[in-house]
Amino acid sequence: MTQLHIEGLDRNEHPLDIVERLASLRDWIFDRAETDEMSVAVAGRWSDYHVAFTWIEDVEALHVASAFDLKVPAHRRTEILTLISLVNEQLWVGHFDLWSTDCVVMFRHSLLLTDGAAPTQSQCAMMLKSAVDACERYYQAFQFVLWAGKSARESLDAVLFETEGEA
Repeated sequence: MTQLHIEGLDRNEHPLDIVERLASLRDWIFDRAETDEMSVAVAGRWSDYHVAFTWIEDVEALHVASAFDLKVPAHRRTEILTLISLVNEQLWVGHFDLWSTDCVVMFRHSLLLTDGAAPTQSQCAMMLKSAVDACERYYQAFQFVLWAGKSARESLDAVLFETEGEA
């Protein structure tokens, strides 16, 4: 295997400073308790989402994650993992995981910013939008599996069902 040496350039500002500025301009509720971590609260149609932005220095990536407020009990874990696999086939950007530490479903995505590249406000806004849109689109499928005991396929088919016309 070839060794790859990547030497990063100095940054003019921390990538999360750009996210924080965007949040301030848009009147988003946010908290930046750590230098490399920031949380943004977003009200969705099905749930309120706490979207975490994290700067990962060693790979020069801005990571976004949004966890559902749904605990996965052990007896539904296999069906949730099947649903996650089916949902991930539908996604062009980002993916869902089952965060094993807390047994919660989480949407994740990263923006690589090598050689000192800085994210734009538009990129940060799109990362947040992509996370919330994915969570909103599939939240009910996860609820169907957990609360209604439906299969992964039934749950996904139910949320992807689109009506045409008007009644």
